[in-house]
Amino acid sequence: MRVAPALNAEIISADARQIYRHLEIGSGAPTKDELNRIRHHLVGVSEPDVRLSAGQFAVMAREAMEDIRQRGRIPMVVGGSGLYIRAVIEGLVLIPPASPELRHTIENEIDKKGIAALISELAQVDPAYAAKVGPRDHKRLVRALEVYRLTGKPFSWWHQSSHSAQCSLRNSRASDNYLIYGLNRPRLELHSLIERRVEAMLKAGWMEEVRCLIDRYGSIANLPAPVLEVIGCRQITRCLAGEIPLEEARRQIVIATRQFAKRQLTWFRADKRIEWLEQSGDDAPEHWANAIIGKFG
Repeated sequence: MRVAPALNAEIISADARQIYRHLEIGSGAPTKDELNRIRHHLVGVSEPDVRLSAGQFAVMAREAMEDIRQRGRIPMVVGGSGLYIRAVIEGLVLIPPASPELRHTIENEIDKKGIAALISELAQVDPAYAAKVGPRDHKRLVRALEVYRLTGKPFSWWHQSSHSAQCSLRNSRASDNYLIYGLNRPRLELHSLIERRVEAMLKAGWMEEVRCLIDRYGSIANLPAPVLEVIGCRQITRCLAGEIPLEEARRQIVIATRQFAKRQLTWFRADKRIEWLEQSGDDAPEHWANAIIGKFG
């Protein structure tokens, strides 16, 4: 919001949840005031019962970028959904590369718990792929769990999105020039900010937003997958159903958000094209903005 007006830019949201309507609080979408101040693209453009793949997003994003450029402005792709960003920049989606450290951890778990326990874990997070993994498929099991733990996305989902993106972006301009900046804070400070953010979202009416979605689709069981994939939504639905108290839901949401932030950092740290801007304190956004603006003279 600070950089865009200084660079005569418009913002393209690269957030896999903000692209859907009715998830404004849960996805941390721009407020009405922010949308009025700076023109945004790909925010609230689809109903959540119509899943948009990374390939579809990339096509829409490139169309928006071309429109922005034709009007003499600069497109800024902003967000933390690494798969979406990669689809725009590279013209295709690649399944994440191997993580030797994580792979070693999973292999140790198999030795300690047995392969059946890990297959059961995979069945919980990716039943479609788990159905293809047999008791002798050690390598496939490790790879599927590795990808899920790195990204929070099922292995089967990556295959589907990769195929869609490759088909959609064969003629994309993968040679486009990008300046890529990553923003980072000290871990303990980030954890504190996550707690404050979750509390603010609950006070802003997050539970009511989820309740409205339940009413819209008739029941919790009928909620579309993009809704349930929003961090915190499952905990809130359990709270609304009387299964856990609000304080426990809040605690679980904070933990899940921290875990997601860690996976995000793992994902983006592997991209050597990113220039990292390290900062701490309440004035961090101003420092980051000034640093980026300064790159353009």
